[in-house]
Amino acid sequence: MGISRVCAEPANTACSSCSSAITSSTAKMETVNGSHEFKITGYSLSKGMGSGKYIASDTFMVGGYLWAIYFYPDGKSPEDNSTYVSLFIALASEGTDVRALFELKLEDQSGRGRHKVHSHFGRTLESGPYTLKYRGSMWGYKRFYKRTSLEQSDYLKDDCLLIRCIVGVVKTHTEGPKLYRIPLPPSDMGQQFGQLLETKKGTDVNFEVDGEVFPAHKLVLAARSPVFRAQLFGPMKEKSTGCLKVEDIEAPVFKALLHFIYWDDLPDMQELAGLNSKGASTLMAQHLLAAADRYGLERLKVLCEATLCEDVAINNVATTLALAEQHHCSHLKSVCLKFVASRENLRAVMQTEGFEYLKLSCPSVISELLAFVARVSEHSISVVGYGNDPMLDCGDMNGRRVKPRIF
Repeated sequence: MGISRVCAEPANTACSSCSSAITSSTAKMETVNGSHEFKITGYSLSKGMGSGKYIASDTFMVGGYLWAIYFYPDGKSPEDNSTYVSLFIALASEGTDVRALFELKLEDQSGRGRHKVHSHFGRTLESGPYTLKYRGSMWGYKRFYKRTSLEQSDYLKDDCLLIRCIVGVVKTHTEGPKLYRIPLPPSDMGQQFGQLLETKKGTDVNFEVDGEVFPAHKLVLAARSPVFRAQLFGPMKEKSTGCLKVEDIEAPVFKALLHFIYWDDLPDMQELAGLNSKGASTLMAQHLLAAADRYGLERLKVLCEATLCEDVAINNVATTLALAEQHHCSHLKSVCLKFVASRENLRAVMQTEGFEYLKLSCPSVISELLAFVARVSEHSISVVGYGNDPMLDCGDMNGRRVKPRIF
């Protein structure tokens, strides 16, 4: 982001008796980013189209302009004699001198994260963003990848290619001094809905969970959860919505679920568990993540995932890893794999009961872990700490739910 300031000074700066008026403005330059996934199935049928012939994606909107991805299976230039495939991003709507940043990525479908990437993002630009002069202008590579190498690589799987593109359109706006400022109070919508739950006014549905009854409001639940919406108002709605019995969830977990639905934040895990310990809080977060996935509450799922990333320890990492695999939590899975693969942690984790459960319920994760440990040993890298690892991939493998009881 570039910032410039313009100041007006008195013509006669030597005159101390003259009043000086100083004004200022700020020009802010930033990018409006958007991405698009382009999947090409039946790749082998595209060969022989001829140089300059392309397969185009659907158009997509970023920064007020339409864009499209162009893939040339036999190359864009005749002189390359179909040796290379070409890949471009093009401006698909009217525009003049549109400045943008781009990233073109050919996905590694083996799960090892070795993508073929050309990107403007995350590096210093010597000549600034790329400028597209008019509709049909392109950015990309005539020799993006050698075709024979592509067809023998992990980029091609089941005769399918997966291409991802990111476009960042450069926008500029200038801000002058504000003539007035009114302090805005923070939103209290969550508090108001939370009080609605606490007072139980107007409740019209009850849930029986593990012998405990929880009153709630149908409209609030339906607005927040697609699963509750289908259960309470969909074509297959429950015939009797006076009191619905909920299986496979413990009462404190369902109470925490309702707290989030109304308050839009996490409750005090230890208070709900009734135990003042880190382990109880972690176990509650594990169960709440599973419940969030069950009811389609993506924000709650991410909040639980973030909490569990901070609570990874020897005694819980195996069950958390199984949970991450079963509920498709890629960041949490990455953190757990790196933690377990550490030389200081691996042996201790393998001696826990959770590791035995992990072996039985998610054998594919054990294979991933062994492969990761082998790579770490091969390159003599000590894997310690948290965060994303480009070598890790989180597949969608089915396993049994992690259901140790909280109490």
